[in-house]
Amino acid sequence: MPKKQVNKKDVKVQITQLFAHAEQIFSKNKEQANKIITKARRIAMKYRMSLPTQWKRRICKHCYKFLKPGVNSRVRISNGKIVILCMECKKFTRIPVGKRFNR
Repeated sequence: MPKKQVNKKDVKVQITQLFAHAEQIFSKNKEQANKIITKARRIAMKYRMSLPTQWKRRICKHCYKFLKPGVNSRVRISNGKIVILCMECKKFTRIPVGKRFNR
């Protein structure tokens, strides 16, 4: 039986909708938001797609929890890098910033 062809644009829209839904639910139920994020990641892995950058930075790379700045994560700029601390697992993610932001 041949595999069903899937439009990657549709998958990307579905992932974006799941992230938006997780962001709305997060203040009421963190566990449910984390389950939605896990579902979005699995869909992306199934179709071998990378998550959009805007959403990729909202997930902890160590514990895969949804990060909401000021609630369960801390965001700082240090030495030309954006440093995100996950308060769930206490690990850092460092994202380099372009040259024009270095001091």
